[in-house]
Amino acid sequence: MVRYGSIEAGGTKFVLAVGDNDLSIIKRVQIPTTYPKETLARCINFFSENMVDALGVGSFGPIDVAEDSDTYGQILATPKPEWQGTNILHELTKALKIPISVTTDVNASAYGEYIVGGGKNVSSLVYFTIGTGIGGGAIQDDQFIGGIGHAEMGHGFVMPRSDDGFSGSCPFHKNHCYEGLASGPTIEGRLGIPGQMVPRTDKVFDLISYYVSQMLFNCYLSLRPQKIILGGSVLSETELPRIQKYFAQFNHDYVVTPPLSDMIVTSKMVDNSSATIGNFALAKKQYSTV
Repeated sequence: MVRYGSIEAGGTKFVLAVGDNDLSIIKRVQIPTTYPKETLARCINFFSENMVDALGVGSFGPIDVAEDSDTYGQILATPKPEWQGTNILHELTKALKIPISVTTDVNASAYGEYIVGGGKNVSSLVYFTIGTGIGGGAIQDDQFIGGIGHAEMGHGFVMPRSDDGFSGSCPFHKNHCYEGLASGPTIEGRLGIPGQMVPRTDKVFDLISYYVSQMLFNCYLSLRPQKIILGGSVLSETELPRIQKYFAQFNHDYVVTPPLSDMIVTSKMVDNSSATIGNFALAKKQYSTV
């Protein structure tokens, strides 16, 4: 039986998994993200003990995802300085000697949603994760949309709302990008308490819904996807009606959209498995081309 592996490489933990040919999860474990040598050694040990035929890696970034690049699979100028310059693809390929696909963590989630969570007859979607940061991945006809690097949708230019005096949490763009105004740290930055302690009725979630709607509207005008799927820890089903309401206000009947309740949705993947399933599918695609 052909088996596929997944590494969801996050800033605080790595999620390692083995799947079958139907992309069902056979085994999954978590390990902490420490130093590159230690963390990658644990990944190599796991897949040496749980053999797979191909591996998909969705990593925190920025990371070089251009397959024709000399540094494909290398972590670039990350906020985790000890990881900067680490070539994940090189280290894993040298040890495991199997086909490996590398993309960003949010691209892996987008692909998992495309394969399983997008619904029938969906040829294009955008997946956003809204958590410690904000990232987006776009799929069109089974291909990632991108060129010389991966998309940085969370750092697009935003128009702050007149009643929001927050200076922003992004070290690069302050309150002039979505991540600076709508990511998880902006809740504690505004209120002084962690987001998980704030009731959903607090005004801060209305502000976040407003900024997320701006992001989705600009994305929709640029790409016109069939689906926009939201994941991450910041938003819940509670915010969807507000996001859809603000989206409609920004659009002001300019372009025709599907029913927003069908187009703008939260992820329905069980146990936050979008990235794992996406990595399995990317590994399967890589295996089929060898």
